[in-house]
Amino acid sequence: MIKSIDEYLALLKKELTGADPAIIQDALSDSEEHLRIALDNAIAANLATSETEAFQPIIEKYGLPAEVAAAFMEIEARIPAGLARPAQQHRRSSMSRFFGVIADPRAWGAFLYMLFSLATGIIYFTWAVTGMSLSLGLLVLIIGLPFVGLFLLSVRGIAFVEGRVVEALLGVRMPRRSLFSSQSLGWWGHFKSLVSEKRTWMALAYMVLQLPIGIVYFTVATIFVALSLGFISQPVLQLVFNLPMAQIDNTSYYTPGVLMPLVVLAGILLLVITMHLARSVGKMHGALAKAMLVTE
Repeated sequence: MIKSIDEYLALLKKELTGADPAIIQDALSDSEEHLRIALDNAIAANLATSETEAFQPIIEKYGLPAEVAAAFMEIEARIPAGLARPAQQHRRSSMSRFFGVIADPRAWGAFLYMLFSLATGIIYFTWAVTGMSLSLGLLVLIIGLPFVGLFLLSVRGIAFVEGRVVEALLGVRMPRRSLFSSQSLGWWGHFKSLVSEKRTWMALAYMVLQLPIGIVYFTVATIFVALSLGFISQPVLQLVFNLPMAQIDNTSYYTPGVLMPLVVLAGILLLVITMHLARSVGKMHGALAKAMLVTE
């Protein structure tokens, strides 16, 4: 007999052993919210003389941990994570895999993320540094603790939004619902939870790291794409607009006509390599985001 919500959640987590951490987090949070609200309503309505007695009908209606875990995994199988695609069942040639990246939505999603990461990095870094500075300065005042609580709560919110962006563009499964926090804790309980839990500070560290990471991503993406598009469009730029390949010390260098096809081919190859690089960056950053933004 399951006697408490904590015991139920522990059994549910055990049933989900081996599943994606984001799925486990969503399942635990959703189940805790449902069970606590149902238990509070049952006790308030005097439907049972004790918490244990009130808990049993709720479990019978909601489902045992094994049943709930199976339901969550079934739902997960129907809803892919963002741009994630099922693995190809047939083998493709090396040439097809190399050039096929141009049609891979994961590569384009990762490329867009690399371009946007500079803007999000600036926003995250500014918010994190400003919030930490003001929090430390205001701790000596009566509004210090409420301000710190609101700032850490905003960090949690930003982490959740970032997780949704990561899942949408990188195809990495991230939490799809915010963590449940019981209203019975009160403001002091909520504050202690924000300050003491590891995921709050990991999210804050992620926000700070996003700026240098975003600078690298944006720089690499723009340089590689600019070079590849420049090579591909060189025939038009040179023959139509009379623009040189390069200009050094007031000396213009034009591509010989016989080498023009090779320049275009080099641009195409560089573009394909850029998309492969973007897809690899997407995988690595997705793993980083999951490690720092998903609770254990």
